[in-house]
Amino acid sequence: MKSPFPDKPVLRPEEMNAAFADAYNSGELRRLLALYEPGSIHVHPNGALETGLDSFRASLEELLQLGGNMTSTNIFCIPFENMALLRAHFTLHSTGPDGESLLLQGHTSEIVRQQPEGHWLYLVDHPFGSEPLENLPTIR
Repeated sequence: MKSPFPDKPVLRPEEMNAAFADAYNSGELRRLLALYEPGSIHVHPNGALETGLDSFRASLEELLQLGGNMTSTNIFCIPFENMALLRAHFTLHSTGPDGESLLLQGHTSEIVRQQPEGHWLYLVDHPFGSEPLENLPTIR
């Protein structure tokens, strides 16, 4: 899949997490979706596997509704041929519906794949990849 943002293709797999935070901070859903392969898998906070962009569009919209500012720092990148396994730590500072400060943070697990054009896209995105399901935060 060719990136709709040719001025910002992710050329190194270890930069995917920062690119996700940058896309999130833009508030633009299409920038987030542009980071994924069309048939990629996203793990919903409830543990359900959402396959394909249309399947997890609502999850990303829900995330964007939190607003605020996200940072995401790569912890490791293990490349193998045209794929890489990533882990990152993210922090999202926002304001909850009650006006109180909201802090959402965790560790992610992802698999990214290099595209024929040279840039990288998510193949599997598990935003809370280090947490048991019973410990996952409720986003709503």
